[in-house]
Amino acid sequence: MTLYFDAAAVLFQVYPSCNGRWEDRLWLNVPGPVYGAETDNCATGRLEAPRHIHYGGEYFTEYVYRQPRTPDEVREVLGAIEADPMDGYAWDGDQRWTPELVREWWRDRERILEYLRDQVHEWERYDRWIPNQRAVEGALDFAAYIAGGTDSGSLETDLQIYLYWLQERRSPTPVDRLPEL
Repeated sequence: MTLYFDAAAVLFQVYPSCNGRWEDRLWLNVPGPVYGAETDNCATGRLEAPRHIHYGGEYFTEYVYRQPRTPDEVREVLGAIEADPMDGYAWDGDQRWTPELVREWWRDRERILEYLRDQVHEWERYDRWIPNQRAVEGALDFAAYIAGGTDSGSLETDLQIYLYWLQERRSPTPVDRLPEL
């Protein structure tokens, strides 16, 4: 049994290139292969991948708050990618993230939690405008994922698995020791 699912390999089979630019990625994107970089703000991402995509930043663009870990989850995220008229998603994060950058992102997680708390009123208003978005639900799910308590596991463990992947270029097994964040 392996712990890391290589979502980028699946996405590169479907689309050999991606248009999102690393320099334009939203700071809220969780480290991993897929990220949003100057996506649209048409609110399509959560309709396609509600457990992976959320909205934020200055222009309320889309970002990835949970990396896909199964073929079904990749299909959902692919739906969000295909629905983005700006072609702002990318899946070359494995070539961009370094262990140091992942650790830096994790150290800055309080800033993300504060942002999520501060924006709840905006998402409540948004949910009244477009109820099927469930933006408050997504923000609370992201915050719980960071804090370590969702039915999908904890972000801390997922990032440790991702660090292992970045360092070893293979998935850890259950007996491998995971790196510290």
